Amino acid sequence: MSGLDRPIGVFDSGLGGLTVLRALIDLLPDEDLVYFGDTGRFPYGPKPRDEVVKYAIEITDLLVDRGVKLIVVACNSAASAALEVLRDRYDIPVVGVVEPGLRAAASVTTTGRVGVIGTVGTVASGAYQLAAEHLSRTGRRIQLTCAACPGFVEFVEAGDIDSDQVHVLAERLLAPVKQAGVDTLVLGCTHYPLLARTIADVMGRDVVLVSSADETAFEVRALLEAHGVQESRSGRKGVHRFLTSGDAGTFARLGARFLGPEVCDVESWQWT
Repeated sequence: MSGLDRPIGVFDSGLGGLTVLRALIDLLPDEDLVYFGDTGRFPYGPKPRDEVVKYAIEITDLLVDRGVKLIVVACNSAASAALEVLRDRYDIPVVGVVEPGLRAAASVTTTGRVGVIGTVGTVASGAYQLAAEHLSRTGRRIQLTCAACPGFVEFVEAGDIDSDQVHVLAERLLAPVKQAGVDTLVLGCTHYPLLARTIADVMGRDVVLVSSADETAFEVRALLEAHGVQESRSGRKGVHRFLTSGDAGTFARLGARFLGPEVCDVESWQWT
């Protein structure tokens, strides 16, 4: 299998990374994709960093064994904990979702006040704060307010994205970023775009919501071009494969709801 023919590997703790997969499919329709949703071990957010790093390595090993040419860590918790570990460990490009999302926010904010919401693990890791420091060195200074949103991921994985309970939880958890007067809010978990309507209702129409999905897809395309391994099969769409460590039927049902008809056959994977 040549570099051109090899698939792109994408993983997340569950269904949230499908938002990134959607952006990749739309931007790179010729590319084959392999998606791993670790629903049997989600959520990652409350877990210790070392445990998340272990999971990330296990999944990356699996995807590398499947012959992928690039890894997308479509999970903020895993990217925050393990991105540099994975980059040091493997000889293929590894892309995260933290820096692309923050770059997008920096480009649209008018006041410089940017909010980030994420899991407990992502916020506690300081990954977004570090990314903001890196941006400041390029002249794009932003004032960051971060807030953890425990419970959001669990609602999404259960298929509940617009109930009264979700709205009440959002009002409580989003209070710190509202009080900070942010004009831009980074959805710092790939599950959160699925709650975008509720989050927008709570934040108000003047706050721009930023998902890292599109920016991550652009970064993937740039890396494929730089390494000379971008697929370009005219008239042939890429093949998309799905694996999950949880219940394959539930993944297929909810995945089709969130991603679309691309989610059909889902392979079960059991960790030993």
